[in-house]
Amino acid sequence: MLSANARIVMISVPPKTARRARVWYRPSLTTQIMIGLVVGVLIGWLRPEWGNKVYFLRDIFLNLIKSIIGPLVFSTIVVGIAGAGALRKVGRMGLKALVYFEIVTTAALFIGLAVVNLTKPGIGVILATSNTGVINAIGQSHPKTLVETIVHAFPSSVIDSMVRGDVLQIVAFAVLFAMAVSAVGEKGKPMIRAMESLSQIMFKFTNYVMMFAPVGVGAAMAHTVGTQGLGVLGYLGKLILSFYFALIIFILLVFGLVMLIARVPVGQFTRAVREPAALAFATTSSESALPKAMQAMERLGVPRHIVGFVMPTGYSFNMDGATLYLAMASVFVAQAAQSSTGYHVGFGQQITMMLTLMITSKGVAAVPRSSLVILLATVNSFLPAGLGPIGVALIFGVDELMDMGRSCVNLIGNALATVVIARWEGEFDDSRARIFGTRQEVELDLRSGQVALAEAAVED
Repeated sequence: MLSANARIVMISVPPKTARRARVWYRPSLTTQIMIGLVVGVLIGWLRPEWGNKVYFLRDIFLNLIKSIIGPLVFSTIVVGIAGAGALRKVGRMGLKALVYFEIVTTAALFIGLAVVNLTKPGIGVILATSNTGVINAIGQSHPKTLVETIVHAFPSSVIDSMVRGDVLQIVAFAVLFAMAVSAVGEKGKPMIRAMESLSQIMFKFTNYVMMFAPVGVGAAMAHTVGTQGLGVLGYLGKLILSFYFALIIFILLVFGLVMLIARVPVGQFTRAVREPAALAFATTSSESALPKAMQAMERLGVPRHIVGFVMPTGYSFNMDGATLYLAMASVFVAQAAQSSTGYHVGFGQQITMMLTLMITSKGVAAVPRSSLVILLATVNSFLPAGLGPIGVALIFGVDELMDMGRSCVNLIGNALATVVIARWEGEFDDSRARIFGTRQEVELDLRSGQVALAEAAVED
């Protein structure tokens, strides 16, 4: 028997299939985001002065997204662990996730190292100027050590963690809270029901916020092109092209191999991540796509407790795009230093730089412009004094263009990690994956009372 809410949503379900051809005035969210991106580029190009005027729309969108993350991650983890009785699985699942994260991010580092040594984008670049204001701002932060990262994971106030959007701290508190809820037995049942209700409300809220995504994306692109001009698309072009070439190799080689080993349904997975990936690319923020990606992975057949634990944790330990960027950017600065002063960083030193990045890149959570912070700290350790900051300042001008790619790959990598861990745990629902995006998925969600997921499936 369907609930009243489910019957209401059933009215909007297409009579034949959710894959029917769309009418021209109701494009999918992916199409709307792409339209917003193109319109933003045109506005920034034709009316550069409008770039700053509309930028507040991008900030509104990102603020709305950030308001979702804390309650959604917290409620999803509590329901997944305490409600599904998955308490004993947490430690095993966490260990598997960390092993997977380390393997994949190490592969990203060495692919970046190989490509940057093949294309040599820094050779011929002269380090002649420096943006001291930018470097001073970046230098005020520092990458956390391993011990600092562990201490940082446990918050003194979860309310403060939610205000700041510190996902790692929210995950740590939610796991401990779920353990406590599970331990009190029957008395904890009302809390589980409350968290279930909260998670459903936040998924519904996500659907509302996503309606504003094309506007936020357009405003972000208008600002970028309006303030830096179309010329920014060609500045340091060899580095940008080399970076995206490396990302393509990484996706095809590493993600492709992972999908083959884990038997990931490629077509359904691609469809599930296309909207979150487009959103992360256009806003240069993988965090902006987190709620939508969590919803999509649950629809794909990954259990809620795995989605709620693995994906937020990956935002601190599985930054595939960012680690690949760090490998390429650090060697680029070293190559530019050689062109400027003759100082040579040999392959042995480059390997040492990669080993350093393997450790320091795990401490980027909650650090503003985290990739630039890690980059500055690394090159300062391996280059003569003064060259590192000049090189980082040079990259800063085109950092946002590369941030698009690394944010997108970060998002895809964390989404894939949830499927891998679900498969590793023997909990991936292949039957649900097969019906992703069809009328059968909508009907299944309605029967189980997952109204927000059903509505997302209809919109997809």
